Amino acid sequence: MRIAGRFLSDAGEAGLLRQAARVKIDLHGSLALTGIGHGTDKATILGLMGFAPEATDPDEAEAAFARVKSEKRIALLGQTEIAFDPSKDIDLRGDIIPEIHPNEMRLFLFDKAGVEIFCQTYYSVGGGFIASEKQLTTKTDDDLIVGARRGEHFFASAHDLLEICRTKNMAIHDVIFENEDEHRSRAETENLLDAIWSAMRDCVDRGLRTEGILPGGLEVKRRAPSLHAKLLAAPLANEREQIFDWLNVYAMAVNEENANGGRVVTAPTNGAAGIIPAVLKHYCGDDGVNIAHIRIFLATAAGIGMLYKQRASISGAEMGCQGEVGVACSMAAGGLAAVWGGTPGQVEHAAEIGMEHNLGLTCDPVGGLVQIPCIERNAIGAVKAVNAARLALHSEDGHKVSLDQVIETMRQTGLDMSRKYKETSEGGLAVNVVEC
Repeated sequence: MRIAGRFLSDAGEAGLLRQAARVKIDLHGSLALTGIGHGTDKATILGLMGFAPEATDPDEAEAAFARVKSEKRIALLGQTEIAFDPSKDIDLRGDIIPEIHPNEMRLFLFDKAGVEIFCQTYYSVGGGFIASEKQLTTKTDDDLIVGARRGEHFFASAHDLLEICRTKNMAIHDVIFENEDEHRSRAETENLLDAIWSAMRDCVDRGLRTEGILPGGLEVKRRAPSLHAKLLAAPLANEREQIFDWLNVYAMAVNEENANGGRVVTAPTNGAAGIIPAVLKHYCGDDGVNIAHIRIFLATAAGIGMLYKQRASISGAEMGCQGEVGVACSMAAGGLAAVWGGTPGQVEHAAEIGMEHNLGLTCDPVGGLVQIPCIERNAIGAVKAVNAARLALHSEDGHKVSLDQVIETMRQTGLDMSRKYKETSEGGLAVNVVEC
């Protein structure tokens, strides 16, 4: 969605959008192989129409998408209307294996004479982040400081981050907040974090009350509403067992919404969007009492996520599911350890444990849909995150494996992993489970 919107904005800045009589999109690599199942075609069309992810009403988007398919016309950025046939103007080229990044999109504009007037190549690099071909092939100073965002406390590794915490007697979330203070007021940052939590909470609530069959042909039934009803009906059941059940139901609620094309928060990706909200909801869910804890959790998790984004990747197409569910588990573990009063070292340890036991996790969605094994995998990831935080806080001696080491191991494992296990639906469960 963002790529399509950016392409048309770039064309407009070049003075070429008004000349457009046709737009064509080629999806390459993983974007093509799981394109329909992941809703990539729909998102692309909505982006061409001017929809933005954070401001899109799912029902309005679905209606707009249906109109384009039936009328075979589209209003570019809501203005210039042209003929558009999704079956002809979106080409799923899974046979093309990109060299720069496996999620490649090439977009074209043509004039009335059929002459190409504008062409750009972009990449979806994970977690809602996009980049042009030029951005990924031209090294800049920004590549060296992604983790610190040019804040006061520069860090490019977990080691750096812990050293800042040690020498300045700061918690990890304090480092993140002071870095963000370089870009906006503290109140603005807190309001943005509150908005993220609000979107997560709303997504959980929608998932808990919405029943039905998920789209795509696998006939997967939403399970979160019925499991939620059972939990509410047995409030005095075994508390230890119910901890798992509540984490499961919250994580599944979010990922069933994701599978249905609802609004989720990339945390750090859509496919892993249920883990952080589940842990937050269960342990910090009372906004009035725990809003400070929610902010600490999110800031700490974000700091950990920055390290993965900078030093490896959060793209399932590059790293497999270890780069999605694994990173989300690591982020949630670190965030919860911080809320529970862990030292910076214990937070780092929790994040390390969260990833260490997700190394090698493949991304092999059945039918290209973010349903099997993705929904249950988020539930398992939420439980793992809590256990990782508990293990870290109960550890008295120093640990042998650092977060930096486990991030590098994840990166190397992702590079070694066969591409058929990296969001292509060409291996693993995707070929061993019969679609029916």
